Amino acid sequence: MNDLDYLRQMRALNRPVTPRRDLWADIDRQLELAPVAAARRPRARPWLRAAAIAGVAVLGGTLGLHLIAPVQTPEFASAPAWKPSDPRLAGAAVELDAARMELSQAMQDSPNSPALQRLLERTERQRDRLRHLEQQAG
Repeated sequence: MNDLDYLRQMRALNRPVTPRRDLWADIDRQLELAPVAAARRPRARPWLRAAAIAGVAVLGGTLGLHLIAPVQTPEFASAPAWKPSDPRLAGAAVELDAARMELSQAMQDSPNSPALQRLLERTERQRDRLRHLEQQAG
């Protein structure tokens, strides 16, 4: 199939389509049955309402405690910059230090963010691996 065939098929989709049968008869029938179906619907049970209220209360309490809890920022957020002696690793060290600084600044804006904490910890682990590589390189 080439582009011309594709365009022809797309233009064919833009034309109005008439249904094979009259849909209004089915719509009228469903509208007449709707009040009967609504009358048959069972009432909400009181214990369901109580369970919903309890669930909302537990969720609200949990969120409240989570927002109130003190944030523990990792101690390596203020670690000094490190420059490896191997020039092959120096570029990676600069990038990791820049990432660590940006994440530390973002943590000041949003101290309760577990995602930022995980990224900061991951950056520190990468920095440790880089130091290990420098030790292996000699």
